[in-house]
Amino acid sequence: GPDDQHWLIVTAKGTHRLLVHDAHNGALIKTIGGLGDRLGQFNRPNGIWVQDDFLFVVERDNQRVQVMHLPAFNPLGSYGEGHLKNPYGLTVIDSDEPGEFIVYVTDNYETLEEEKPPLSELNQRVHRFEVEAEGITEGTGILNIVESIYADPVYDRLLIADEEISEEGQCIKVYNLAGQFTGQVLGKGIFQNQPEGISLWSTGPNTGFWILTDQGMQKNYFHVFNREDLEYVGTFEGEVTLNTDGVWLDATPSQRYPRGLFYAIHNDGNVAVFSLAEIATALVLERDRNSEKE
Repeated sequence: GPDDQHWLIVTAKGTHRLLVHDAHNGALIKTIGGLGDRLGQFNRPNGIWVQDDFLFVVERDNQRVQVMHLPAFNPLGSYGEGHLKNPYGLTVIDSDEPGEFIVYVTDNYETLEEEKPPLSELNQRVHRFEVEAEGITEGTGILNIVESIYADPVYDRLLIADEEISEEGQCIKVYNLAGQFTGQVLGKGIFQNQPEGISLWSTGPNTGFWILTDQGMQKNYFHVFNREDLEYVGTFEGEVTLNTDGVWLDATPSQRYPRGLFYAIHNDGNVAVFSLAEIATALVLERDRNSEKE
């Protein structure tokens, strides 16, 4: 788990959930799921396995293996439907190819009389699946409408703006550079319009701020998040700047602008320019000033 927590994840078959305990003292931390066949739900979960940041769960009565991303338990997808009949256990190993896994699943299928099948029908007791961790197409990490993207190799992050105005979108989704969703989203409940241009304001080797565009024709905002912990810092706007699509940032100091400039498109026809020093003063970016003093 996060912050060096040690988790023990248990399948609770009767209540169709996963139980997450403190692995050292047994305290219950949280429960995941409930009865259903949608991703994030379970029907008689049984075998369970953690490989890297992926959680594999065998669901006997959904006849599938569901995969989640840790530590947020974001559902990524499932497989085995149409092949598995009565699956129970599994084991997972890394493939020779990066981002690929070999998954072996036991299938304890029976006859209609609930008896062991004859020897001639016992050739599907174990299924072997090759699973590749590619783009996420289900759950919180799904990317609906995308345009702006920005990489920060220092923190192994890829910020992607999901522009769709919906429960699944209207935020910035954080992936790692290998293309795996981290479970983190920025600006949920803060964005009023479409998330658009993304800029990284680097104030040191591993310090700085993200400036994220909230594109609107009536009200146009720029939301600021801390680079290190992705914590929300504040919001600013221009006096006339609207409908901002593309942005760029140049922190090169000059005599007139000692901290550099932030550039933002205004309504597809002009470029607005903001002083980074004025932004820092307006938002009282004390962490930024302290990092510079250190």
